[in-house]
Amino acid sequence: MYSNLGDVPLILHLVRELAAFERESDKVVATEPLLQDALFGAHPAAEAVIAELDGKPVGMALFFHNFSTWTGWRGLYLEDLYVTPGARGQGVGKALLKRLARIARERGCARFEWAVLTWNTPAIDFYRSLGAETLEEWRVNRVTGDALERLA
Repeated sequence: MYSNLGDVPLILHLVRELAAFERESDKVVATEPLLQDALFGAHPAAEAVIAELDGKPVGMALFFHNFSTWTGWRGLYLEDLYVTPGARGQGVGKALLKRLARIARERGCARFEWAVLTWNTPAIDFYRSLGAETLEEWRVNRVTGDALERLA
């Protein structure tokens, strides 16, 4: 189901769990007000869907649109996919990805993409089993903090 304003605390909790799993807990600086504005403010930057099992939230997918000049079409970018440890292996991750693929198709997106950490081989294998292609020749580049200030 699509998230709503009341899901912001849950989304932040799941983001923090994901960061802990990815060994980056200290990197999360998002707050409920920041996420509230990003997801439900005047100019939303992203959207989220929440997965439930037996009426309890067990995962989420947070996504936004990007654009390809090569195709001339927008795409759907999955920023975070997270399933709680107790719900893994029950089809929740696959259901979330299928939901986002349907959203991408309904919105006329030419592609659906995301990044995965190179050490997360179970996730890589899972994504490949669903037909995802790992683009080995591409590397993510990022400028933050002081480097961003200098570049600006």
